[in-house]
Amino acid sequence: MLYRFKSQATADTVMLQATGEQLLTIMGKTVAPQGIITVAQMPAAIAALNQAVLDSEALGDDAAAPTATTKEDEAAPTDPIRLRQRVAPLVAMLKECAAAGKDVVWGV
Repeated sequence: MLYRFKSQATADTVMLQATGEQLLTIMGKTVAPQGIITVAQMPAAIAALNQAVLDSEALGDDAAAPTATTKEDEAAPTDPIRLRQRVAPLVAMLKECAAAGKDVVWGV
């Protein structure tokens, strides 16, 4: 399943299920096929996402996950994708939508 975050103010932001669910949980939203982040909720959501990044980096954990590899790539090392990288597109979307006064929805 994919999470497609939509708003009238920005282009869509698409995430894989695991990442979408992780970020929804961080923002305090219910993990569901459909939902909304209202303009009033955006400052708290942005703050929660930014704090989660700071916390993960402070722990040295950084919520890194290995990138997908193919058989040919098994010998080549891959850089992990950090929480900071996963959060960035959604934070940018939320900031732009908050400035425009438009909600963000998913699954609609």
